[in-house]
Amino acid sequence: MHASDLRREFDAVTAVDGVDLAVEPGEIYGFLGPNGAGKSTCVRMLCTLLVPTSGTATVAGFDVVGDAGDVRRRIGVALQDVALDDKLTGRQMLRHQGQLYGLSHRRISQRIVALQDLVDMSAIDRQIGTYSGGMRRRLDLAAALIHEPEVVFFDEPTTGLDPDVRLRVWSEIERLNREAGTTVFLTTQYLDEADRLAHRLGILRRGRLAVEGSPNELKQRLGAEIITVQVDGDPHEAQSVARALDHVGDVEVTGSAIIVTSSRAAEVVGPLAVALERRRVVVRTLHMSSPTLDDVFFAVTGAHFDDEAPG
Repeated sequence: MHASDLRREFDAVTAVDGVDLAVEPGEIYGFLGPNGAGKSTCVRMLCTLLVPTSGTATVAGFDVVGDAGDVRRRIGVALQDVALDDKLTGRQMLRHQGQLYGLSHRRISQRIVALQDLVDMSAIDRQIGTYSGGMRRRLDLAAALIHEPEVVFFDEPTTGLDPDVRLRVWSEIERLNREAGTTVFLTTQYLDEADRLAHRLGILRRGRLAVEGSPNELKQRLGAEIITVQVDGDPHEAQSVARALDHVGDVEVTGSAIIVTSSRAAEVVGPLAVALERRRVVVRTLHMSSPTLDDVFFAVTGAHFDDEAPG
């Protein structure tokens, strides 16, 4: 999958502003970004649901504009908005989906069995209108996989699912990628999901790809560790103390805590504790940690991931 200078404009608004992508066959690629950064617009262009204003993109070797039909036959798509026919049963819906891709009756039956970890088999012969939101989401994911696509697009695949079902979806995505070599393009509102599943991540900011790399590479690029200090009283006083010390980078206030970044955190911890005590700032807890994906996201976008993810 490749994109070159991909752009999409809506009247006077540029939603995607010159994105270049290269996703290798068999790769799980995670796509992150603040609300409104252009993630869903990118996905819809790559899925042939939106025509780019300019630029080019190929998926499974075919151009998303000139060869849109060839692209659609080779991809599976599960977008945020689950659109299912409430009058059909789950089995009927999967059969119709398989027939659209030319699968035989026997092959569809085999695929339904293979996808049973996603589909609630106890409800598969009930009308979809009786399904819970989580059951509908799982059925939609199964429908995207029924024809064993070369490339699958998952736009926030586990939003609204219970933790145990999320783990099952993760396992199915990993199995699909490992055993079938399926390329997965994934947007998510869960950083633990991105950290576990994605071989590489791209973070979109204001319609442009701001940074790209494996989860570990992105964390290491920050070149700093994190010191978190929970205090009693005004954390802004603790913030001013920390900012006055040597080898301190950013100091952010979050609730009753300060978050200090430093490339020499081990040398900063002692002087920080002493300086806070001298200013009579009561420290409840103090600990060091390595950078997380949320720290990477904040460094790139200026916002924490949880502040951006929809509720």
